[in-house]
Amino acid sequence: MTLGWLALARGAFDRVAERRRDEDWVAAAWAGSRVLVVDERGRVPVRMDDRVELAFVASREAPKGARYLLGVDEDKIAYFAVPSALPEVQGTEPADLRRVGALLDDLHSGLMTQATALAFWHATHRFCPRCGSETKVIAAGHVRVCPQDGAEQYPRLDPAVIMLVEDGDERVLLARGTGWPERRASVLAGFVEPGESLEQAVVREVYEEVGVRVEDVRYLGSQPWPLPQSLMLGFVCRTSDPALTLDPAEIAEAQWYSREELKAATLAGDLLVPGKVSIARQLLEHWYGGELPGSWGL
Repeated sequence: MTLGWLALARGAFDRVAERRRDEDWVAAAWAGSRVLVVDERGRVPVRMDDRVELAFVASREAPKGARYLLGVDEDKIAYFAVPSALPEVQGTEPADLRRVGALLDDLHSGLMTQATALAFWHATHRFCPRCGSETKVIAAGHVRVCPQDGAEQYPRLDPAVIMLVEDGDERVLLARGTGWPERRASVLAGFVEPGESLEQAVVREVYEEVGVRVEDVRYLGSQPWPLPQSLMLGFVCRTSDPALTLDPAEIAEAQWYSREELKAATLAGDLLVPGKVSIARQLLEHWYGGELPGSWGL
C-alpha cells in the first residue's frame, strides 16, 4: 500500500514540456497567460478568504524579468512564474508553501510548487559550473545555457529519504532535531549520497542518527520539497532491536510511541508532529491509521 494524498505531489495541469523551446508558441502563450509572482523568499500573493487560492496577474501587468513557463490548464490557459518583489494586489497577503501548500486545490498547489522550485534554482545557479560565465535562461525557464561553451544546466534536485521506523512491538520512532523547539518531533530523514541506492540511504541514515539497524525497507510515495530543491522519498522500515544511540550533532532526543501513546501525547499537546504539507505527517497517519491532532504547521 502506498501513500494517498500528498500536499505537494499534486498538479492538475499539463507542463507542455514539448513547447518550451518553441519561442513563437511561448510568446503567444505569454500574451494571454496568468502570471504568478514569486519573491526571493518563495512567497506568492495569496487570497485567504473562504477559499485559499493564488492571486495571479495578467501578463501585461507582470513585473519585468525572467519568465518561467509552468504549463496550461484544462481550458488551455497558460501559466507563468516571474521572480520579483510581490506586487500590491488588493485582498492578498504573501505566503509560502509551508503555510498554504496543503490548503490550495490541486491546480494551484502544483503551480506554486513548480514556481517555487524554479525560482530557487535560478537564484542559486546563475553561473556555469565549468567556466564561471553567467548563464542565459532558455527553454521558457527550464534550462540555463553557458554562452561560452554551450553547456546546458537543468534544474537540480537533491533526493532525500524520509522514513518511518517501527519496532517489533508496533511502536513508531519520533525524534527532535538539534535546534528544534521543545515538543516538536518527526520521523527521520536524510540526503542520499553519491553511489548509494535509496534503500541503502534509509539503512545508513537511521543507523547514523539513532544507532538502530533496520530492515524490510519499503517505498510508500514521494513529493517535491522545493525549499529549496529536495525530492522527498518516503519509506517505512522495521527493526528488531529498538535500543537507541543518538548522534548528538543531529538528534536532541528520540522516543518510541505506541499508537495509544502517540494519540495521548498529541492530544495533550506534549508532542507536536509535522503539518499536513509534509510527507512526514502522511507517513505518520498512514502508520497510525487515521488523522492525528496537533502539529507545528498546516
